[in-house]
Amino acid sequence: MTRLVLPLFVMSVAFSAFAQTLLVANQGDRTVSIVDANSAQQVAVIPESVSDQWGHEIAASPDGRTAYLPIYGNSGVGRAGLDGSKMLVIDIPTRKITSTVDFGKGVRPHCVVFDRNRNLLYVTTELAQSITIVDPKSLQIVGTVPTGAPQSHMLAISHDGKRGYTSNVEPGSVSVLDLVTRRTIAVLPVAPHAQRISISNDDKFVFTADQTKPQLAVIDTATNQIKTWIPLPSLGYGTAPTADGKALLITLPSSNKVAVVDLGSMKVSRTLDVCQSPQEILVRPDGLAYVSCPKDNQVAAFHVKQGKVQSLINVGKGSDGLAWAKGK
Repeated sequence: MTRLVLPLFVMSVAFSAFAQTLLVANQGDRTVSIVDANSAQQVAVIPESVSDQWGHEIAASPDGRTAYLPIYGNSGVGRAGLDGSKMLVIDIPTRKITSTVDFGKGVRPHCVVFDRNRNLLYVTTELAQSITIVDPKSLQIVGTVPTGAPQSHMLAISHDGKRGYTSNVEPGSVSVLDLVTRRTIAVLPVAPHAQRISISNDDKFVFTADQTKPQLAVIDTATNQIKTWIPLPSLGYGTAPTADGKALLITLPSSNKVAVVDLGSMKVSRTLDVCQSPQEILVRPDGLAYVSCPKDNQVAAFHVKQGKVQSLINVGKGSDGLAWAKGK
């Protein structure tokens, strides 16, 4: 597959408004890649149009027409640099940035999650130690939820939209949030350093990997306590449950693999070779998984049952956040 050169404008190609589309936030060249799921090829590139800052994570609306890209800044978590204060709104069919949500000050907005239950957007706003709530129709800020901890970087929400869970990076904790009453329920110490977070399909468990030891924390959502630790072959990073909910996929950046955790036995059942330093992982409704490979400027697609990479998709530099624009 041929790598597309970054244009100065959005590339214009034939596109169906209801295409099955993978979105990739590329930190290295400050772009969003649009990948056609059927051909497994990048078909367009959208420049972020924000000077000296870039987005890390991206989300799509349930109808597959709109993408939301928080602009984090120009540095890493806890490091000095410019603090992002905006979120870009992208029309996927036309490949254009159509609007901007302004948080009013530098808050380092990072992870955005769409809650279909209440039709709301939740955005982690690290420097405010909060989750900011945005109405996707009016694009107005309608509330906040305090996390009770600094560096609330990533967010997972329960499938009924009532609970939220943030991974708080350098405190190494997880905040449990009541998204209905908009309050902090608990802040659970986990490890010296945490990062990504996910929730099981049945909402019984939340997962976050220790960034100092090769182990995965399994948090019982009924008690808001760590139920068990799962040993990993190497340090883990991004996680996502499989479509059937029976397993959890976790990237192992230092070994270029994805581990498959059996959620029945709470043990790693096998590992799959994927790409250099895999980061975020996304599982489509039909079971195909994508993993971002920033060192290769690629996204690897694979079926868990087949146990091997199906395709390597060339995208932008420093590929990171992934979103599935399902369409119809």
